[in-house]
Amino acid sequence: MKKNIYSFLFLLILSFCKLQLAAQERILIHSHNDHHKRVPFYQAYAQQIASIGIDVSDQGGELVLSKAESGSSSVRSFHETYISPIVNLFEQNNGKLWKDSDYTLTLLINLKTPALPTLGKLKVMLESHPEVFNPENNPMAVKVVVSGEKPESKDFAGYAPYITFDGDRLDYTEKELEHISVISFPLRKYTDWNGKGMFKKDQLNTVSELIESVHVLKKPIRFYSAPDGVNAWNMLHNMGVDYISTTKPELCSDFFHHFANKNYSINGNPDEVSAEISRYEKLDKTTIGFQGFNNKLLQLSKGIDVYKPTYKPDGVKKRIKNIILLIGDGTGSNQLQAAATVNNPGYINGMGLTIFNMKYTGFQNTSAQDSYTTDSAAGGSALATGELHDNRHISMSNTGEPYPSFTDYMYNYGYACGVITLGNLADATPAAYYGHSTERDNSDEITGYLLDGKLTLLNGAGMQVFTKRNDKKDILSELEKQYRISTTIDDINADNRKVICIDERMDLAASEKTLSLLAQATRQGIEKLAKINKKGFFLMVEGAKIDYAGHANSLPGVVVETLSFDLAVAEALKFADTDRETLVIVTGDHETGGLTFVDGDSNTGHITARFGTDDHTAMMLPIFAYGPGAYEFTGVYKNTEIFHKMKRLMGFKDIKLKK
Repeated sequence: MKKNIYSFLFLLILSFCKLQLAAQERILIHSHNDHHKRVPFYQAYAQQIASIGIDVSDQGGELVLSKAESGSSSVRSFHETYISPIVNLFEQNNGKLWKDSDYTLTLLINLKTPALPTLGKLKVMLESHPEVFNPENNPMAVKVVVSGEKPESKDFAGYAPYITFDGDRLDYTEKELEHISVISFPLRKYTDWNGKGMFKKDQLNTVSELIESVHVLKKPIRFYSAPDGVNAWNMLHNMGVDYISTTKPELCSDFFHHFANKNYSINGNPDEVSAEISRYEKLDKTTIGFQGFNNKLLQLSKGIDVYKPTYKPDGVKKRIKNIILLIGDGTGSNQLQAAATVNNPGYINGMGLTIFNMKYTGFQNTSAQDSYTTDSAAGGSALATGELHDNRHISMSNTGEPYPSFTDYMYNYGYACGVITLGNLADATPAAYYGHSTERDNSDEITGYLLDGKLTLLNGAGMQVFTKRNDKKDILSELEKQYRISTTIDDINADNRKVICIDERMDLAASEKTLSLLAQATRQGIEKLAKINKKGFFLMVEGAKIDYAGHANSLPGVVVETLSFDLAVAEALKFADTDRETLVIVTGDHETGGLTFVDGDSNTGHITARFGTDDHTAMMLPIFAYGPGAYEFTGVYKNTEIFHKMKRLMGFKDIKLKK
């Protein structure tokens, strides 16, 4: 039994290392029964598949493919279907199969008629093109592996070295192993697992030991007669299976494509990860300069601390002095769960995120006025104003009427107001709390509203929105009459003046070096607002780039940006526990990416997930509340209700803005 446990642990470690190196190594996909495809060879070739399995028979002296359907009269030539296209591609691509890649291909030829004389006919065919099928002539040559009706293993050495064999047992001699390229077994012989859920434990041990035994022979392993789907591919890959067999090469290839972006855990070693950069190309005007998510920089050496509140002011019915609203752009339940799973092993007495220690929870529907799926403009504006918006509108009706935001209400009643974003300060969500427009890209119009002077603090990146204006106005000179213009969060509290802090570090993807940047800005912002106005304040804090990571389909980016956001939530809760008159609300404006889980491990903090889209979705979003009045935020309701709940708790009456 001990041996089984050690074997399994060894394979887990091996699979973990494989996952970390996935961006650097090619994941080997085997197109099983490729000759049955609607377009044999080319479907697998288009996906740069590593191995193609073909059933070949000797029929009347000609090598043909096994029939795709029982009773079919059509017979395809092996040479015309595979050999001829491969030779033509080598000629076109200067001695290799793929013009833009140095990948090689294995043809696993499953002989359906006796090896003699079938194998002899195959040998003659291959010898006609030594530059394509003989590695001694060309290191990029196609590798030929013979399976099915093979000669006896003692005779392997008698064949040309460019013909190798598919093994089917473990007791080969060292000499025989020299002529074996892969060892294959029928998975159903060892387990009745159908690909759903997990292996039975005893069967898991059996299969794990078999994988280890093949690797001890320094050979790759392939299973056939195996379940064929996402869960099966992922499970077998994690267990250390070298060749993943599938009859769905397009889907399997898509699953393993950019596999490093579908996996994440905290390992602290950026050297094990490629510097692959993920970036969404269809960002909006204010975010178009974002440099993307570099997987090397997303590696963390440890998790973040999780703050557990005192709960002393939580849910009490008393006066509210301050409101801190934290919005994770693009953040749904699965983004939070992914980050919590990754962070959980580093924290014993909690749920992996500070957010999950907030007891009052609810759900909000995010649909826009003109669309089932909202953008950040309509979603952020609904939270800011309590009114439904058309997509792309910033706190303004489709007839051009500016809706008062919660900032307008708080300012009108004599409170201090602040907006902090870990992104561009003219982007949709922060803009909804100080500006108005029927087009989110109208940054000149939106930032012009800053001249109203309603904010005590504005913090984010994006100096270009002030210096590269289409209207040519020197708005910074005008703003300097009311605000101190800063370029670092470190001096937000240098004096008691109102501040516009444009710190370009806030436009970079979070990394170990900058992970706490949003939390630092939140702490500085709270201190600023509390110091300047003793009556109270409203602060909106945005974790902007969780959305960017969803658009880029970068799971590492999603996790690290969410951890950065959670650190900011911790700062808000720490202040609320000290102040005892502060309501903290955490939610999102919409979900981005359609993130869904394939598998994970709560003990190691590893998560495997995939994205259903590179755009927003209409998923409902969780809401978390803490402090006096937090009980108001339970239940399920429209996103606009968050504004109205805050308004009622503060006792505000309606106001109207001047056009």
